[in-house]
Amino acid sequence: MEFKAVRGVEDLIPPESEKFEKVVEKFKEIVKRAGFREVILPIFEEAGLFTRSVGETTDIVQKEMYVFEDKGGRVIALRPEGTASAVRAYVEHGVFAKEPFTKWFYVGPMFRFERPQAGRKRQFFQAGCEIFGLSSPGADAEVIKVASDILNNLNVEFTLELNSIGCEKCRPDYRKALLDFLEKQKDKLCEDCQRRFERNPLRVLDCKNEKCREVVEKAPLITDYLCPECSEHFESVKNFLKALKVDFNVNPFLVRGLDYYTRTVFEFKSDKLGAQSTVLAGGRYDKLISQLGGPDTPALGFALGVDRVMLLLPDIEEKRDGVFVITGGEKAYREGLKLVDLLRKKGFRAEIDHRQGSFKSQMKAADRVKAKYAVIIGELELSEGFYSLKELETGKQERVDTLEALLARL
Repeated sequence: MEFKAVRGVEDLIPPESEKFEKVVEKFKEIVKRAGFREVILPIFEEAGLFTRSVGETTDIVQKEMYVFEDKGGRVIALRPEGTASAVRAYVEHGVFAKEPFTKWFYVGPMFRFERPQAGRKRQFFQAGCEIFGLSSPGADAEVIKVASDILNNLNVEFTLELNSIGCEKCRPDYRKALLDFLEKQKDKLCEDCQRRFERNPLRVLDCKNEKCREVVEKAPLITDYLCPECSEHFESVKNFLKALKVDFNVNPFLVRGLDYYTRTVFEFKSDKLGAQSTVLAGGRYDKLISQLGGPDTPALGFALGVDRVMLLLPDIEEKRDGVFVITGGEKAYREGLKLVDLLRKKGFRAEIDHRQGSFKSQMKAADRVKAKYAVIIGELELSEGFYSLKELETGKQERVDTLEALLARL
């Protein structure tokens, strides 16, 4: 019986897996430089964690989560995003009592039952950063700058959209104004928005339905309802970003698809991805830690869509690298194995063809793996005690009399 990958998930084999590695390595390099430390989180959690944090009225919870009952009768969900798990770990391990502020990053698969398309799979990978314990608008600007540095270093072109969605003080007034507006437009909304707009009218602003988007264009702007504290915070974020030379556009309809956000929200978008244009997004979530059982602690973060960024990268040009040891005969093969082991210990990428075919077939294998050099050990080399070194790109071949000289030449 032949098995295939389940619809909505995919294998990453070379060279795509190397593209994945490139994105993740660049992400880690930059966030570590900014003081973030890695946290490794479970792939599944109690489903209630996401219902409580992401929000009951969100598409993620209502339509997209993979939820099942385990053999112990617990209701479990494959994680649809990383922030809730990070907050749960932060609270569970009492990190708030050990550090004045905490900077974490994580990389791993997330799961949502969505219609598979380019840039949107049912298993997808996110690389995320979280800061716990800082309320300063400077922290918002730092996180956004780190995010822009990652994309710039990967040569990804983007536009940055920015907004503030206020706090528990100013959002009720905006919620009332938005409800009053939507009540008059209710018949024009899609079924989902008609069902949930009274419980969470901000979800309508995030709806992708064209009819809903037309209605929202005339809706009241949340930035007109910000309290003095939120307004001052947002102005400071914008001024810090200008000082850091990070270009942005204010989008007053940007709310993000998760309920835990407060104040600053942002999205980095590419015009080369069609409908799935967001490659990195995040914001501030100052109340989530206390909602999940911890002390009142400000927090913020972002997640980068690794799969989507990969779509924007050119194919990786394979450069010749390493050494391929070619042998003729059992004794030469034994010496070749020892040489490969030594080369690896010295830090070289080294391979050998265990099939022990002809010199011609082994040379083809060396070329196929893009080795830079071939070291040939045949009967002549063994009898006279030297190595033949061939540069595969030029075809130039030379005699090397000692191991020390060979190592110096590579």
